[in-house]
Amino acid sequence: MTRTTSFTTDPAVLVLEDGSRHPGRAYGARGTTLGEVVFSTGMTGYQETLTDPSYAGQIVLQTAPHIGNTGMNDEDPESRRIWVAGYIVRDPSRVVSNWRADESLDDALVRDGIVGISGVDTRAITRILRSAGSMRGGVFSGEAAELDAEEQLRLVREAPEMSGQNLSAEVSVAAAQVTPAADGVERIGNLAVLDLGVKQATILNLAARGFEVHVLPQDVTIEGIRAIDPVAVFYSNGPGDPAASGDHVALLRSVLDEKLPFFGICFGNQLLGRALGFGTYKLPFGHRGINQPVLDKQTGRVEITAHNHGFAVDAPLEGEVDSPNGYGRVEVSHIGLNDNVVEGLRALDIPAFSVQYHPEAAAGPHDANYLFDRFRDLVVAHTSRPTMEASK
Repeated sequence: MTRTTSFTTDPAVLVLEDGSRHPGRAYGARGTTLGEVVFSTGMTGYQETLTDPSYAGQIVLQTAPHIGNTGMNDEDPESRRIWVAGYIVRDPSRVVSNWRADESLDDALVRDGIVGISGVDTRAITRILRSAGSMRGGVFSGEAAELDAEEQLRLVREAPEMSGQNLSAEVSVAAAQVTPAADGVERIGNLAVLDLGVKQATILNLAARGFEVHVLPQDVTIEGIRAIDPVAVFYSNGPGDPAASGDHVALLRSVLDEKLPFFGICFGNQLLGRALGFGTYKLPFGHRGINQPVLDKQTGRVEITAHNHGFAVDAPLEGEVDSPNGYGRVEVSHIGLNDNVVEGLRALDIPAFSVQYHPEAAAGPHDANYLFDRFRDLVVAHTSRPTMEASK
């Protein structure tokens, strides 16, 4: 598909809660959108970024200057829709040129009602966010662009902050969905996946390891998990503040009490941290992109990984510590090398581990894909587990 897309010169403005204003051109749908303004450093993979449910409630700025040249296709979405609250780019491509493209990025933004802005100095905005931290903002276009500047700022400052928000219900499935184990691989058993914003590539990676993947709604109970007779439980990535997800922590503690193998990624890592008894905190501007260096302490390897998180677990980086909630010894397994943030946890006395990043590599490098194999091996090795019925 090769075609030229005509862009309007309709005005738009990005307003940050610090009062700074960044005029540009309308991009995507017209109107008003409010959310937490964050930046993503990935040079590629904008379709996977836009359809990552972890970005719900956030206005995403792409630091890569040229966005949209490969258009959008029907094969690469990570979920059922675009989830970002808004989109900020410097130079949207006027030409869609890729044989897999089904539509332009601009058309996709309009279709899903995503208000965006282009033609702004994304480097300057990124520097503001790196200095002051992620902050609330708003994109105003169409008639909203004509609102009084003080009114626009008032709307931005009255928008909810990300801290304290529980957004899982907005992105989770309403009913269970099952993806069978991939053909040609040994079937391991039923895997309960708590959908907090799971990505399609994660589901496919788990199915490729022999799991019958049961994607369950975020409000499922321990009885609902027991009903599928799972060999293990998985918590996905997702948006929001882990401190506001007490029900998910309580559910996970029930899973850990029953000694079911557990693997969590991103939001799931933060919830495992809370279940083990550690706290969480908000990062100044978070980690978002597909080029984040992480040390795997178990192997000594440095991996380049895909991240999308604004919160982190507060746990000692070195040595073994006792779980404050009584789950035995725990160690930090992975460390972010840019800022020494906890990027993984490993329980030593129960079959549970997690990482803060996205090992499914959509979009991103494949350095961390081995973690799905590590999870499979953990489950296979856990053959002497008591059944859930016997442990009730």
